[in-house]
Amino acid sequence: MAHRHLAAVAIALVTSLALAAAQPSWTPGEKPIVDRLRQLRSVPESQRGAVTRRLALAIRSLPAADNKVRLADGLANLSTEGDFGAKTLRDVAATLSAALAEQPQPDVQGAPAAPYITLAQLARYEQIPVTLDSPSYRAALAKLEEEDRRRATAEIRLPDLNGKEWTLGALRGKVAIVNFWATWCPPCRKELPDLEALYQRFAGKDLVVLAISDEDAGKVTQFLAASKITFPVLLDHGRKVSESFAVEGIPKSFVYDRAGRLAATAIDMRTRHQFLAMLAKAGLKE
Repeated sequence: MAHRHLAAVAIALVTSLALAAAQPSWTPGEKPIVDRLRQLRSVPESQRGAVTRRLALAIRSLPAADNKVRLADGLANLSTEGDFGAKTLRDVAATLSAALAEQPQPDVQGAPAAPYITLAQLARYEQIPVTLDSPSYRAALAKLEEEDRRRATAEIRLPDLNGKEWTLGALRGKVAIVNFWATWCPPCRKELPDLEALYQRFAGKDLVVLAISDEDAGKVTQFLAASKITFPVLLDHGRKVSESFAVEGIPKSFVYDRAGRLAATAIDMRTRHQFLAMLAKAGLKE
């Protein structure tokens, strides 16, 4: 979820609200919600779940409209940037489901519109119940299933910043976190210290972290010079690996077990606790 590689609906709102190329005109009832969404990342972590739930209810009370879907979709994308609890995600999913039921969205070039994908991600990867009965929603679920099948067999063959080539196949016998990120992505930057802490914590238990960016080497090198990241950072010029992993938004993380099987998927920023749960699914525990 997080930052998509798509045109933003309203840059002032956040790139998470990408739904259409045209900038919407917000009504007086919608504008305060837009303003609060803009500020959501600045809300303290301890309060963000409650604030997100209030926003979900505020959006749900709006009259049916495309803008209601835009706001519900934008909130859903922001709601997975960390661990704000299942109740928060249930409220967010219920709001997005209701908005789509009221105002179904047309397919985009034969594929389900972005809000259906967002809702399907909440169901598949966050285990949130969704009751929407819609062909577009079912198509979105099928799309995610196909993407996971691709990721289960996807390969990596990329150099790191020191020129060493890495492949996923060569990591059999180890647990691997494959993380897609960028220097310009706030949630990506926020989770990097936790990834580094886990990399150090499980250094003697065969954990490998591969962070993949499609940016220029100079920009990545400059960013890392001011950080304490020691795990390998790979460069995906041309985004061939990103495309093979069906990565349309970042951050995204995939955990592979020692047999090379895809064990866990994260569609957005994860906390250290959430990463530990993903690693446990791959058989790596303290």
